[in-house]
Amino acid sequence: MAEPGRPPHDGADDPLLRAYFEKRANLVRYFAAKAGSAAAAEDLAQDLYLKLAGRRPEPDVQSPTALLYRMATNLMLDKARGERRSAARDTAWRTAMRTSISGEDVAQEPPADEAAASRQRLRQLVAAAEELPPQMRRAFRLHKLEGLSHAQTAQAMGISVKAVEKHISAALKALTRRLAS
Repeated sequence: MAEPGRPPHDGADDPLLRAYFEKRANLVRYFAAKAGSAAAAEDLAQDLYLKLAGRRPEPDVQSPTALLYRMATNLMLDKARGERRSAARDTAWRTAMRTSISGEDVAQEPPADEAAASRQRLRQLVAAAEELPPQMRRAFRLHKLEGLSHAQTAQAMGISVKAVEKHISAALKALTRRLAS
């Protein structure tokens, strides 16, 4: 059976490639018995072919069939180790990122009604902030929303730190009053 992407030569100068082509059907059955899946067996056979085709031929291999099956076994073991590492990594991530109660993952998202209420409060805050006087609004935005320090805000606005503190304090009072009503 011809391998997809097989080079034009028949592997005559490489005993391992020759053994692969002679034993391919047996290798697929071997992989299927070990992997438990015909699709996985075909994938492993293809991986083995790529490994063989990508190396320099060794014309003096003593027992090509034995070496071929050893390579096949090692390929399966490497694949199984990789899958175990991937599963362990996924489990560690899930454990770190999720809350679990009695072995069941619990979503950490707020209930839909709370999320909707939070979005509504945010819209109200944004609308209220837009009604602040321009200097007060700019100081509030730079400090509270963009994360600048009082000194950085003062420098960006060309005013004193004390003026920034007054603007932010007044903005917080005005917003609290506006949102409380």
